[in-house]
Amino acid sequence: MATMLQLIQQSTGELGLVIPTYVAGNNTQDTIQQFSLLNAAGYELQRQYDWQAMNVEYRTTTQFVTTTGTTTDGSTTLTDIVDTTGLDATYSIIGTGIHQDTYVSTLDAPGPTGQVTMTQAANATGSTTLNFCKTKYTYPAGYDRTIDKTQWVKSSHWEMLGPQTAQQWQWLKSGFISTGPRMRFRPVGGYLQIWPPTASAQYIGFEYISNFWVTDVAGQPKASFTADTDTSIFPDRLLVMGLKLKYFEIKGFDTTTLRRDYTMQLDIAKANDSGSLTLSLNPSISQTLIGWGQIPDSGYGV
Repeated sequence: MATMLQLIQQSTGELGLVIPTYVAGNNTQDTIQQFSLLNAAGYELQRQYDWQAMNVEYRTTTQFVTTTGTTTDGSTTLTDIVDTTGLDATYSIIGTGIHQDTYVSTLDAPGPTGQVTMTQAANATGSTTLNFCKTKYTYPAGYDRTIDKTQWVKSSHWEMLGPQTAQQWQWLKSGFISTGPRMRFRPVGGYLQIWPPTASAQYIGFEYISNFWVTDVAGQPKASFTADTDTSIFPDRLLVMGLKLKYFEIKGFDTTTLRRDYTMQLDIAKANDSGSLTLSLNPSISQTLIGWGQIPDSGYGV
């Protein structure tokens, strides 16, 4: 893979422009523009196709805290909690006298013998077992978009149901029938939200497309070219043609030939990115195990 500097040097050489000896930190107006246009070409490529190099598998285990505390009828305050360490507003609360869809609002006294303010008032007074269940999970760094039908509860071998609509989500969280054997999910508020709350460690995961299309000299991914030594996941020729096309567009020149060449490189890159299924003319899938087609008409080994 060519570096960012080499890509711009190749592009400017083909266009008959001044070839820069460095790009990052260069104050020449034309070089600054080429730098920005090369990044723009990468941003657009990242969004228009699910490139296999940006396909990432995400895994996490559901989090929960089981403890005890005291509720007061009509009050949103939970007191005498054995330990509130690690709790925040992403945790829902399950316990006697606590309505469903109740979340931690604030931690008034973090740590041992803590105190929590809830989003709803309790309807009973007394000591109770409390399950604080994390139902809002932040997306990983570099997350751009989810790949549909990849959400699974791997520990139970069940596919997660969703994404739920706003109406379905509120019906689940507010109605009488709010739980079941299947886990639901909905992306909302910048979180992957799950329902129902679970007081057990469930291993969940999904696949997503990252916005990291650049790699630095140390091998760390990032979302833009920032250094001359950065490289990209995209084919070099595709980025060179993308930069030349954008340069001509921004200058108001005729782009007919450049657009044709860029489109050709883009089609080649997509076709070769991750391969394709082999289509069979066989009317049925071949049998790899013993079936009726492998049983002899007679004999059976006798």
